[in-house]
Amino acid sequence: MSDREFDVLIIGGGPGGLACGQYSARAGRKTAILEEMACGGQTMIIDEIENYPGLGTISGFELSSAFESQAVKFGCEIIYATVEEIVKNEDKSFTVKTSDGDFKALAVVISTGAKHRNLGVPGEEKLRGHGVSYCATCDGPFFKGKKILVCGGGDSAVQEANYLTKLSDNITVCHRRDRFRAQSAVVKALEDTGKATFKMNHNVLSINGDSKVTSVTFLDKTKNEEYTEDFDAVFVFVGNEPQSQIVPFAELDKSGFIVTDNRMRTSVEGLYAVGDVRNTPFRQIVTAASDGAVAAHDASEYIDELKGNAY
Repeated sequence: MSDREFDVLIIGGGPGGLACGQYSARAGRKTAILEEMACGGQTMIIDEIENYPGLGTISGFELSSAFESQAVKFGCEIIYATVEEIVKNEDKSFTVKTSDGDFKALAVVISTGAKHRNLGVPGEEKLRGHGVSYCATCDGPFFKGKKILVCGGGDSAVQEANYLTKLSDNITVCHRRDRFRAQSAVVKALEDTGKATFKMNHNVLSINGDSKVTSVTFLDKTKNEEYTEDFDAVFVFVGNEPQSQIVPFAELDKSGFIVTDNRMRTSVEGLYAVGDVRNTPFRQIVTAASDGAVAAHDASEYIDELKGNAY
């Protein structure tokens, strides 16, 4: 087997990919992770993680680094390259075309995650980087003591709003529904800070300003009234878009997430998906890690069936 031939290639180095790399390499499979930028994925920008079992409170950077170190320790290789295409070969192997040339594998695991979804309102794109942000830990410090709006009602929105209360006493959370999708404990933690107010049943109609954010126009759906309020920054956390474009030949659900069974198998034999890119009902670091371990185990069994026929 050459240095460009692997038993298992994992596309993406988030928690699911790193866990898969660890379990696969530990099982004796020649394994590599193809990562475009840096291992850890969105975990890298989380200020504090308090719900990963057994670890108490830990930063996203620390947890990601621990995942990566453990995977490498067991023999998983990390290759930095952009994946351009995945081809299923007649011999059932895969060719993965990248910016660093072609690689071959018997099994491929997609762990490309998801990226933030935009509000899609006037002013959002124009003021991106000038008061509109999608990362509280990245950009929050620029708005210390300022009036900040957080858009969204899931765990990410509420957790990021909680982080922003460390920087400002004037946080407003806007959600289009009458109740949060976030876990009740996460919402209570934000409420307990005493630094956040809530606009439920509200839609953002526009983000206003010339060179920076100055105000936001809302629709109060309960009263069916529009009004504008001053803000210095808008942080958007309204869901994610799955990064599944690399496998257009696999079955996707109506939102573009990759459909898998409980063994992480996709509609394509030998192709697996783990973490936020697959159609899972719950997207957390711990569930992504679990997905990775399951995929590694099943891929190893699948490879046992192929050995002697591939390459």
